[in-house]
Parts: sequence; structure tokens; C-alpha cells
Amino acid sequence: MSDTSVDTRTQIGNTKTQSTTSNYLSDAKKTEKSSGSNLGKDEFLQLLMKQLQYQDPLNPMDDREYISQMATFSSLEQLTNLNKTMSSFVGLQDPMSMYVGWIGKEVTFEDANEEEKTALIKSVKSAEGQYLLVLDDGTEVSPWNVTAVGDSDK
Repeated sequence: MSDTSVDTRTQIGNTKTQSTTSNYLSDAKKTEKSSGSNLGKDEFLQLLMKQLQYQDPLNPMDDREYISQMATFSSLEQLTNLNKTMSSFVGLQDPMSMYVGWIGKEVTFEDANEEEKTALIKSVKSAEGQYLLVLDDGTEVSPWNVTAVGDSDK
């Protein structure tokens, strides 16, 4: 073959590579615009598939790069699952355990007259789906009325 035919093929190959790269980047920008600034698991997988679709068959993606991207995808998926698990765990937490930690502590609260008072918590009880703090004088106060919790001076 002559040198000119090799040069022509190289130019055609480079043109094709530039064309597929621009298609890939164009599709990537569309994906980025549609998802905002956050790249989720589905968008990541779509981006990876577009990258594979538009890669140059004569110069395929490096296998190390592909493995790295798959590892990133796997990490993203695991973090997403962990986030879901933690969210459900937090939703199942019973505030009773927190309120029990307040026993023996001094609380400042607003009473029915919206006056601020301070008292010592003796116990916590649950009545009709609501938690109540039982104070040293027998008064029952909703935790929602508490404005401060601190160590007792008594």
C-alpha cells in the first residue's frame, strides 16, 4: 500500500472517532441537563452504556478504565442501598429511648399558660400514642413543650 492510502485511512478513522466522541459528549450533556447536578445510579449506567455504544471499535475502551467505572457504579449502588437502610432504621427508632435518658435531668418547659418552668424528670410514660414526661411534682409534660434539658443541680 502507498503512504497516501494509510494517511487517508488514518484521517477517516480520526474523523469517525471525533464524530462518535462528539455524539457521546452530546448525549452525556443531555443526560446531565435532565438529571440536574446529581448523577444517580440510573444516569451513571446510561452514561456508561452510551460510552460503550459510541466507542471506536478499532480503539476500544481500556479494560482498566471499564473496571474502574464498574467499581464506581458498584460503590454508588452500595451507598444508595445503605442510605435506604439507614433511612428506614431512623424511621423505626422509638423516641422513648431518648426520653428515658432524660430521667434525673432538669428540664425547662412551657406550661399551659405559656410560662417557662424548670423541674426534674422522674419518669417517662406513653399514653394514647403520646409520650409524657412525669416531673418530680407529678406534672405531666409533652416533650414537645421542653425547651432545654440539662444536669440537675439537686
